[in-house]
Amino acid sequence: MCGIVGYIGKKDAFPILIKGLRRLEYRGYDSAGVALINQSGELNVYKSKGKVDNLCEYCNDKDVSGCIGIAHTRWATHGEPSSRNAHPHYSQSHNLAIIHNGIIENYADIKEKLKTKGIQFQSDTDTEVLVQLIEYIMVKKNLQLLEAVQLALFQVIGAYAIAVIDKRVPDQIIAARKQSPLVVGIGDDEFFLGSDASPIVEYTDKVVYLEDGNIAVIRRNQELHVLSILGEEQELEVNTVDIDLGQIEKGGYPHFMLKEIFEQPECLTNCMRGRINMDADHVTLSALIDYRRQMLEANRVVIVACGTSWHAGLIGKQLIETLCRIPVEVEYASEFRYRNPVVGKGDVVIAISQSGETADTLAAVQLAKERGAFIYGVCNAIGSSIPRATNTGTYIHVGPEIGVASTKAFTGQVTVLTMIALALGETKGTIDRDEYLKIVKGLSEIPEKIREVLMNNEKVADLARTFTYAHNFLYLGRGYSYPVALEGALKLKEISYIHAEGYPAAEMKHGPIALIDSDMPVVVIATHNAMYEKVLSNIQEIKARQGRVIALVSKGDDTISKIADEVIELPDVMECLEPLVATIPLQLLAYHVAVCKGKNVDQPRNLAKSVTVE
Repeated sequence: MCGIVGYIGKKDAFPILIKGLRRLEYRGYDSAGVALINQSGELNVYKSKGKVDNLCEYCNDKDVSGCIGIAHTRWATHGEPSSRNAHPHYSQSHNLAIIHNGIIENYADIKEKLKTKGIQFQSDTDTEVLVQLIEYIMVKKNLQLLEAVQLALFQVIGAYAIAVIDKRVPDQIIAARKQSPLVVGIGDDEFFLGSDASPIVEYTDKVVYLEDGNIAVIRRNQELHVLSILGEEQELEVNTVDIDLGQIEKGGYPHFMLKEIFEQPECLTNCMRGRINMDADHVTLSALIDYRRQMLEANRVVIVACGTSWHAGLIGKQLIETLCRIPVEVEYASEFRYRNPVVGKGDVVIAISQSGETADTLAAVQLAKERGAFIYGVCNAIGSSIPRATNTGTYIHVGPEIGVASTKAFTGQVTVLTMIALALGETKGTIDRDEYLKIVKGLSEIPEKIREVLMNNEKVADLARTFTYAHNFLYLGRGYSYPVALEGALKLKEISYIHAEGYPAAEMKHGPIALIDSDMPVVVIATHNAMYEKVLSNIQEIKARQGRVIALVSKGDDTISKIADEVIELPDVMECLEPLVATIPLQLLAYHVAVCKGKNVDQPRNLAKSVTVE
């Protein structure tokens, strides 16, 4: 959600900023802009509604010179998407420019007060209020930019990551964060800013992740200084980022989403590397070794997550309860944080987030931690806020996920949750040794099984053309496959804008069956497991009402294959591992339907990759 880029050094800033904005397009946005201080000391702000390409076209005949600049992709919160509301925003004197991610909750009160002081506003945003407040404090108290930023941030309520430049001090950027990510890259006599490391990794692998309440003072040809909001010098922790530039390029695929679907065999191999041994008979997770007592003595586990991560949590619940015999609850983080949950000492809270920056999940972590719960993070983005806020955790290590619709992160999360359940169940003695060995072996073979499923890509593409007409879809599954049905429906909604719902197959008769007719495609996960016969009955009920059935069946199925309109065969895997293979054709189906409909697959409307504000 929104993207920040900044540069100060010896090079021309504009191409670096534009390339950085393109790296952040995956986060979702509706407008883009850039602010540059040229050699004459002029502060030029250019912005436009729409894509970064629109901004580049607008800047074709503009002065884009300068070795210092800030840039932004905006996802609208306050004020409609427009050039007027796009960032950066000038202060009234045009001496300052600001970019901002987050929400200033008390902006309306501050705005009214500033209006009484004669300040005029040019946009509808909360962000402009902040830059006007900073300048008002500078003038009234005769302060430098850093001091004014500190005082202004004391007055605002909400979340922010900001970068501010002053044309009178053309060798300085002031940046600050609270509940919204911000990374400083350290180069050779140059510095970079980013909402994450993706705009930075091309130039340096040395980064500093700003902590909540920190302010970075970035000056040309000087050392980076990080202060608290009170002005106390903070110790710098310089991290090395390990991101292959190729991971954030399409690599010949038409869309990031398709690339990431096809990356899953390799990604899950990376996820399991060093955790499942060469003989595939043992799972080792360092987090569980280091914090064995807290996990073994848990009264219960509470999983908090949002969206796709919540679906992964539902699978994790079944795995942990089945293999570890610990009661598990799965909560939407957005609901958990706003009620008075019964959580405390003796509880383990597992927070799942691809980005590690999901605002609701981070708030849920903080609430549970304050009440004495032990917090375990499952994240992808190394160094992000949630891993830093937890007691321990496990990274899924699937590489940067650029497509807004999550694919490889979902299977990575499920893989990690499976390993957690296996490792904890073995230690507790709640899983039979032979069963343990069978699951570990089966899990190690999943990458090859996914490669087999991916060979159905062309078949799914043909199938998608048949069902592009549909206005509604129903997805059904039972047991471990029910969350997969939810995830399949979500993928279709996200990128094709077709209404879709996921249900436990048995619940079809409690309402959804009324919707079924010849125009209603129903996707059924109907593999050979303990509930095969029951799902078969559901399919027969659908066909009796002229429903169109797309069935995911086990290889060699000769019963449902004769009834369903379309069949996709899946390789045989253990029931608890089925989500890892069954989700693949559903990802492909959503992708190909969206392509057939001409939709923007990687950047679907109204969606952001990382929801860092409420």
